[in-house]
Amino acid sequence: MSKIALITGITGQDGAYLAEYLIKKGYVVHGMKRRSSLFNTDRIDHLYQDPHKENRNLILHYGDLTDSMNITRIIQEVQPDEIYNLAAMSHVKVSFDTPEYTANADGLGTLRILEAVRLLGLTKKTRIYQASTSELYGLVQEVPQRETTPFYPRSPYAVAKLYAYWITVNYREAYGMHASNGILFNHESPMRGETFVTRKITRAVSRMVLGMQQKTYLGNLSAQRDWGHAKDYVRAMHLILQQDAPSDYVIATGITTTVRDFVKMAFAEAGIEVAFRGTGVDEKGFIADVDETAFAAAVGEEYLEGIRGRIGSEVVNVDPAYFRPTEVEMLIGDPTKSRTMLGWEPEYDLPALVKDMMQADIKLMKKDSFLKAGGYRILNYFE
Repeated sequence: MSKIALITGITGQDGAYLAEYLIKKGYVVHGMKRRSSLFNTDRIDHLYQDPHKENRNLILHYGDLTDSMNITRIIQEVQPDEIYNLAAMSHVKVSFDTPEYTANADGLGTLRILEAVRLLGLTKKTRIYQASTSELYGLVQEVPQRETTPFYPRSPYAVAKLYAYWITVNYREAYGMHASNGILFNHESPMRGETFVTRKITRAVSRMVLGMQQKTYLGNLSAQRDWGHAKDYVRAMHLILQQDAPSDYVIATGITTTVRDFVKMAFAEAGIEVAFRGTGVDEKGFIADVDETAFAAAVGEEYLEGIRGRIGSEVVNVDPAYFRPTEVEMLIGDPTKSRTMLGWEPEYDLPALVKDMMQADIKLMKKDSFLKAGGYRILNYFE
């Protein structure tokens, strides 16, 4: 019989990639999503199956990590072999504005899942993956960060995740549960949420090269992050739950890059060289040069005239509103344990990730521009 997996947060970036990955492996996947008056299933629409179809391999449930009775009912109905707890209020900056909700969903939400599994007598059947985060390291105590590095969280999000990390360890040790933490460093993709810095950058750059936007505003350009591709990281999640014994793993590339350099790489994918001048809040990014051949290949010859006129113009400004009250300056993970014990190796490096995101966003923005210009009439006619 097929294994049964329950994914909380299935409509997010990681949930969508993980669902697709598990279905290809023959799993029946149950996903938990919050009720909304708007559809927010875009990332998994290609996996959708009519509820009237027999033997479906994707089944959705309305659920919320702040509702313990709801969580318990879903787990009782599904009887999962594996639970992947990916749901969270995951935006670090927003967690300063919604600290109580963040603690309830991200911290106590994990406890509700663990306790439901215990109360339902599923401790020997159900394996649990808890999505931990590199933000736990915050004010880093060691470089690079590994499984034994002390935590020093610097946001309500990270503090809530710290509780979730340790309650997972506690239930593992107290009740013999196969419950593991994946301490995932930043992982991105074309499906990353638009408010996260990498996707904000690739969307803005795509709009700028198409003449739809003049500049973008960012926060700390010197912040350093260890960026990988979400497709690689969901493979690691699955590998963690296939181990004989539960444990905690750092999942990372071992390479760190500044936000400033990520901006340069995104523009370079469109054949544009960007230079930065100034410091602190006065730092600005300018278009220094354009490789017209590379630009035409990546964006299109019809946009060349517009970009020629923009050489020397500002494309990046710093806005202090995007600074965090307590900043995390540098994160870089040591993936030795995950590579040794899990056999995990990333297939994407950072240039491949940026290329994937830029190609997808240029295509998306072209379609968006076409629709706003009235092209939807043509699309509707042919569809």
